[in-house]
Amino acid sequence: MNSPKWLDRILYPFAHHTLQLPDGQMHYVDEGEGEPIVIVHGTPTWSFLWRQQLKPLSRTHRCIAPDHLGFGLSDKPADFAYTPEAHADNLERLIEHLQLKNITLVVHDFGGPIGLRYALKHPENVKRLVILNTWMWSLEEEQQMMKVSKFLSGGIGKFLYLRLGFSPRLLLPKGYHQRKYLTKDVHQHYLKPLSSAKSRLGTWEFAKALHQSNPYFDELWQQREKIRNIPKLILWGEKDSLLPINFLNRWQETYPEAKVLKMNAGHFLQEEKGSEVTDAIKQFI
Repeated sequence: MNSPKWLDRILYPFAHHTLQLPDGQMHYVDEGEGEPIVIVHGTPTWSFLWRQQLKPLSRTHRCIAPDHLGFGLSDKPADFAYTPEAHADNLERLIEHLQLKNITLVVHDFGGPIGLRYALKHPENVKRLVILNTWMWSLEEEQQMMKVSKFLSGGIGKFLYLRLGFSPRLLLPKGYHQRKYLTKDVHQHYLKPLSSAKSRLGTWEFAKALHQSNPYFDELWQQREKIRNIPKLILWGEKDSLLPINFLNRWQETYPEAKVLKMNAGHFLQEEKGSEVTDAIKQFI
């Protein structure tokens, strides 16, 4: 595929790869050689979020970073389900298509309940887990999140997300502790893939999924023992204003053997603490 004109090839110098899925064409980065590192993004981001990690890690490993359907440079079909389960199915198809073995799986935001489904289904093929500001359990007890998600599921939420681009325009900046890292140029790379109402459907579906997908999240959590023996690194932006700090506590209580590194950053620590995140992953692997 050709690069869109708005894409800065200095910031994002990676070759384009695509996989034709049943519901559309998935774009992904596939850089370097060696043991595979599979990197799974959330909302409203795409593989661009991981550019600071992809460059150095691909010198020693094969780094694969897909864009979910509805995000980044992937297709944005009108009739795709856009549920975490549907995205998880697509991720599994990509991993099987590339025949990846002994994976280091890196997950963030909605990438957690998407990517960790693969680890629960195929723990024998996941060598390590790197977990950044995410979850893998029902959010039913998070009353404020449930209230907001249910409100956003209605007509006003649909208007905010599809017509006004609420997620990349307002929520994304809120996820930064230090806004200086979200330069105008960087912000454009999150806005441009979501520049029309029909291209923003995936972001709205994720907002609704916070409450609609609780049965799926709970199903994942019931299987948590399956990944007990996989070595884990938890990297956490402590100044996250999008996810509560008790999410980190839950991870630590559930997997006390995991290595934990807290950072003075917001939700998007890959942007604010780029080299520190990279160094931590390097040391872990």
